[in-house]
Amino acid sequence: MITTLVLPEPLADEIASATRNPLECAGVLLARRVDVGAEVRLLGRSLHWVPQAAYSEQSPHHMLIGSDGYVGALGAAEADGAVPIWFHTHPGDGGVPLPSKLDRQVDRDIADLFQLRSGSGIYATLIASPRGESFVFSGELTPEGEAATSIDRVWIVGERWRLIQNFARAASAPDAIFDRNVRAFGPDIQGVVGDLRVAIVGSGGTGSAVAEQLVRLGVRHLLLIDNDKLSASNVTRVYGSTPGDVGEAKVDVLRAHLRRIAPDLVSSTVKAMTTVKSVAKALRAVDLVFGCTDDNAGRLVLSRLSTFLLTPVIDVGVLLSSDRSGALTGIDGRITTLTPGAGCLVCRNRVDMARAAAEVRTPEERQKLADEGYAPALGQVEPAVVAFTTAVAAAAVNELLDRLIGYGPPERPTETLLRLHEREISTNHAAPRGGHYCHPGAGKWGAGDEEPFLGQLWGAE
Repeated sequence: MITTLVLPEPLADEIASATRNPLECAGVLLARRVDVGAEVRLLGRSLHWVPQAAYSEQSPHHMLIGSDGYVGALGAAEADGAVPIWFHTHPGDGGVPLPSKLDRQVDRDIADLFQLRSGSGIYATLIASPRGESFVFSGELTPEGEAATSIDRVWIVGERWRLIQNFARAASAPDAIFDRNVRAFGPDIQGVVGDLRVAIVGSGGTGSAVAEQLVRLGVRHLLLIDNDKLSASNVTRVYGSTPGDVGEAKVDVLRAHLRRIAPDLVSSTVKAMTTVKSVAKALRAVDLVFGCTDDNAGRLVLSRLSTFLLTPVIDVGVLLSSDRSGALTGIDGRITTLTPGAGCLVCRNRVDMARAAAEVRTPEERQKLADEGYAPALGQVEPAVVAFTTAVAAAAVNELLDRLIGYGPPERPTETLLRLHEREISTNHAAPRGGHYCHPGAGKWGAGDEEPFLGQLWGAE
């Protein structure tokens, strides 16, 4: 079992700031638990600090806290359906975030209370120490009557993305094949790339180009989602495809190609659309999603992930325009990055709502509405060229690397627009609309498996 604590950047910043306090300090971090197979996700919701009056002793190496310092937070955990995580710091440069004998005694003393008063049946711990601008940690998850398991990873999402491994885990040296990458951005980032769980929705020209670049960079955990089979015209753009693959599922063609590049790739495929609830739920297990789909209904689903699951989405679009004579007049690419705190695709008007509504109807319903003028006709074949889909895919992968490494400007845009026909690049930033689900005030950050899932209605599967 792999357990990941996912923190929106504001919560992570609070923890990092607390580790720089010269005195030990503590709080209760509330997180909703999501189980997906062998993956457990703890989605950070809020952090309740122990009030200063509750400390009877506090020093750089020791603290004593009365129960009034945390009991209120346990009631908040019960009300929110969250797991309470007992958090405290081991401060000081070079501090070691491993439990001491006293920490273990505290765990024994308060575990039952945390499990009972929160209604979660779980006691969890997190210890953090300062490291540069961020922190290092150790942590455990203990269900009632069961043995403790480690919190293996902390995934921080916001303007920057950081993946931190449990302090007790020994880091391994990157494979020699990544020597050129390591020379560019160091072994730590290479290790992060190798441990990321990534989903790619869409295995066509853009999705396959993203997938190939990710695997060659060192990504070794991939989920591929696409409902289509390879057509003859797809072969001109889909990486790894040949005329002999026509008629095969795109995800199967792409996975076979990627495993020839990286035999150690851990990959799974789903031959369906994300508008199916069970398919959307499969995305709960990943750290990051690349949206490389053309359908607007699918984009509506992906648009909600960074809010409800704290899962960043890099949404990719390519549009070629021609005049009546067939001459190419526009080559436009879009890379929109969805993270907690940024406007979603709906806030940005990047989804055609009429087409999205039509796409989820049956073919017969769509045709009837189109004939009556109430819905757009669907199924037109759009132009596509491998050079342009690949260029936009590369820009999307660049967005991931910048978020991990931080080589771009400190205030990162949440959208990049490529006008290849004009050799122009522009960027912008959009905040959530007031009252919308993606706005922090809506209380949906890290909602997890709360029903209705992703805050929307689902059709029959």
